[in-house]
Amino acid sequence: MNLETVFSLSGSLAMLGWLGLVFLPGQKWMVEVVARLVIPCVIAVIYVFLMLSNFQYAPAEGGFGSLAAVKSLFTVDALLLGGWIHYLAFDLFVGSWIVSNSRVHSVYHLLVIPCLALTFMAGPAGLLAYILIREAVRLYRRKMQ
Repeated sequence: MNLETVFSLSGSLAMLGWLGLVFLPGQKWMVEVVARLVIPCVIAVIYVFLMLSNFQYAPAEGGFGSLAAVKSLFTVDALLLGGWIHYLAFDLFVGSWIVSNSRVHSVYHLLVIPCLALTFMAGPAGLLAYILIREAVRLYRRKMQ
């Protein structure tokens, strides 16, 4: 299977999880099983395979000790793809946590959807947005009591 096909399949699989989080937030099987475990684990298997089968092609100066070393690693297409699907798996996992946590804290799903979109596009920013919204909801409810 070529890298473009792996890229496309991994992205499509992640998108299924994101759609489930947006449109089926009350379905525990979707949020806590499919989006949190099944899809990220399938993507993780692909990640591990890509990294183990291609790390020997990394340039000698590649590594994790500096920005230049990390940049060098990503000159290998398979390792770049591994980095991308790393984001797909972790951002989806965080998205599923956001949906579960929003249910625990009774945050309206309409407030959560923009956080999910932001997590999908810019992971940590979406997590931060959700935490800020959750705390604002908590403070509002405390004030209303």
